[in-house]
Amino acid sequence: MDMLSFQLVREDERPLYEQLYHQIRQEIIEGRLPYGAKLPSKRKLGQFLSLSQTTIELAYQQLVAEGYVESLPRKGFFVMAYEELAYIKKEEGELHTTAEETESVAYDFHPSLVDASSFPFSRFRKHAKDIIDDSHQELVSLGHPQGDLVLREEIATYLYHSRGVICSTEQIIVGSGVEQLLPLLVLLLKEHRYYGVEDPGYHSVRSIVESHGRKTVPIPVDVNGIVVRQLESSNAELMYVTPAHQFPTGSILSINRRRQLLNWAGTDSSRYIIEDDYDSEFRYSGKPIPSLHSMGADKVIYLSTFSKSLMPSLRIGYMVLPKALLKQYQQEFSYHTSSVSRIDQHILARFMKVDFEKHLNRMRKIYRRKLELLTSLLRPAAPSIAVSGDSTGLHVLLTIANGMTEEELIESARRVSIDVYGLSQYSRNTLPDQLPQIVLGFASLSEEELSSGIYLLLKAWKLH
Repeated sequence: MDMLSFQLVREDERPLYEQLYHQIRQEIIEGRLPYGAKLPSKRKLGQFLSLSQTTIELAYQQLVAEGYVESLPRKGFFVMAYEELAYIKKEEGELHTTAEETESVAYDFHPSLVDASSFPFSRFRKHAKDIIDDSHQELVSLGHPQGDLVLREEIATYLYHSRGVICSTEQIIVGSGVEQLLPLLVLLLKEHRYYGVEDPGYHSVRSIVESHGRKTVPIPVDVNGIVVRQLESSNAELMYVTPAHQFPTGSILSINRRRQLLNWAGTDSSRYIIEDDYDSEFRYSGKPIPSLHSMGADKVIYLSTFSKSLMPSLRIGYMVLPKALLKQYQQEFSYHTSSVSRIDQHILARFMKVDFEKHLNRMRKIYRRKLELLTSLLRPAAPSIAVSGDSTGLHVLLTIANGMTEEELIESARRVSIDVYGLSQYSRNTLPDQLPQIVLGFASLSEEELSSGIYLLLKAWKLH
């Protein structure tokens, strides 16, 4: 065959034999060197490329080792048959872009976002430095599988004072958010096949449960929270709820429904309620809503994270197990190691001890001010826009009567570089015939951005 002509870069950090090996391999993979083709002798190729025979020998031997080439005594080196993997198809056309690559908008009202500009980076940095300076080699080894005691102590104290949750540190399991803790629950409750979930509700909860071979049972939500009578007539064995501020409608589970829900759980020893208390820190009117756990600790598995109170990227959450499940968990998950860095756990524990209450008070004032601004900006559009779910949390629900469909509302907002999110995307079943509703997060935008964004939004919706 003709000589192989390659572009070898002698100034490259990679050795010349490695460059030659990669380029011959690529020729074989792409079919330009077919099965049975004989490679040039080491002497001839070395003369042609001005390389030593040792360099050629190293490249050829690597190809032989990986099966691209075979060496026949006194005959030379020959290309082996190369079979493409059948399940790998070559990409054609344009590549799909990831979420980060899609075109950004000027105003994003996503309900999961928080106010990044108000995060106390300087205090967090100080605690990080102190932890690293003080710990030395202590944090190098793996910690407690349920999370380091210092953090579980701070969480237990915080829950008692803020949510009325009475628990021991042994009942707390620290993990990297609901996405990591919920699968542990599914494995722990292995006999349970049917999970009640709020409808509308979290996509991720349904996906996680169903990906582990369980069934989800949609339970409708109204202005008083989940409709418990629908739960009672279902085959659900557990119920996942967000009682303090239902996501995404913003409704609060009424006291009568709470009692009904706890009674439902109490009628069967195997039933449990999973309480997701995701943004209860931010309540703007009236007294804090008690947690379900504070009313029935033996039937409630309590879940929460620091995604709203601090930042989503921190990836630290926790759950509180009823005592009846704790022994089983410790027996079956003794091999488990915490998915959260010990350094991060200790930084957070020190922040909670010194700065957390002050930070929460500051953020409540900031978010309350934003919420008041938002509602004042929307008020002139009444009664075409009704605001609900605005007593707690970082999003509200807009019910809109301007003649547009939900899809038209979203598309018209997008045309003026605004992202809003329809209620239907959080629902499994078709929503009843009603006015379109938009889930509007307000936390991440500054007051100036809220003013200009809502102005453009109302104009796009022909309500200005």
